[in-house]
Amino acid sequence: MTSLRDVAERAQVAVSTASAALNGTRPVAAATRLRVERAAEELGYRPNLLARGLQSKRTRILALLFPAPHSGFGPTEMQFATGAAEAARELGHHLLLSPEHADPIEELRHLTGLGLVDGVLLMEVRLDDERARFLSGAGVPFAMIGRTRDPAGIDYADIDFAATAGDAVAHVAGLGHRKLAFFNLSAGTYAAQYGPSIRAGAEFAAAARQAGIGYVGDFRPGSAEEGGEAFDRLLAEHPDVTALAVMDDHAAVGVIAAVARRGWRIPEDLTLLLVLSSARVAEMFHPRLTTLEPPSAELGRLGAQMLIDRLRGDGPPRQRLVPCRLVAGDSSAPPREGVTS
Repeated sequence: MTSLRDVAERAQVAVSTASAALNGTRPVAAATRLRVERAAEELGYRPNLLARGLQSKRTRILALLFPAPHSGFGPTEMQFATGAAEAARELGHHLLLSPEHADPIEELRHLTGLGLVDGVLLMEVRLDDERARFLSGAGVPFAMIGRTRDPAGIDYADIDFAATAGDAVAHVAGLGHRKLAFFNLSAGTYAAQYGPSIRAGAEFAAAARQAGIGYVGDFRPGSAEEGGEAFDRLLAEHPDVTALAVMDDHAAVGVIAAVARRGWRIPEDLTLLLVLSSARVAEMFHPRLTTLEPPSAELGRLGAQMLIDRLRGDGPPRQRLVPCRLVAGDSSAPPREGVTS
């Protein structure tokens, strides 16, 4: 079995230096740390996490905490987790996925009380998130993929919703559409002050005002059935809407069905966009939908890197906003003739 001494000899450093480079117990020059990490990889060195934890009081295990989605952990959500896991592994840490259930605070208290994790990475963040308050009060290092209402002093990586909404509105306005509707996440999610739902709604409305086009944003369908019903109600109240952005994938399924029931076609009669869905998800629809693809893997990586940096020392909080990427599909076109706003 390969030992730490073998790694030190391969890297031509002292055993204590090899230990510090791999364990993060003291600063090591970047070039030296890279040489030690390369030697460990070449020799297949796998440290004993529990033994190392007893020595350094660090386990090098991080917990990624997220509420268990009602519809399952889909491709878009998985990209956040895989990005965080890859970044953690590259920096010598392991990522534990910890889905929440009934009482997130009790689960957090249990998880951090065991002493098996060095820090926590939060996903699915609400504006007033009790998990962030608990971790701050308990002195547990944490970072967020997302952000609270007032994230001053907290490390976070989140979507730039202002830039994302601006790109979406510019896309439909550039095609000649004069009125856009936005279907937000479900009413329950919005009422719970889920950050992306609140911020996306506000920024889409602001971007439409800035562009000088009409806007409808008071629909929140959370299922295929609700999506179809919302679309029918939308056109009954606003028949001049020619472009629609939908934030819930399941609601988009219902919209497409409702469009077909009217004898309409996408994009000839309606330009349809997905918001915060991966290009892989958009490709599953017919036609392939234009989507505002979230930087899921990048945000996951940033969140993990921020948390590990926080564990390695103090410093000002790192805070990053990254916009979604507009991926044009087959569901975007100029508005149908004869529609006036």
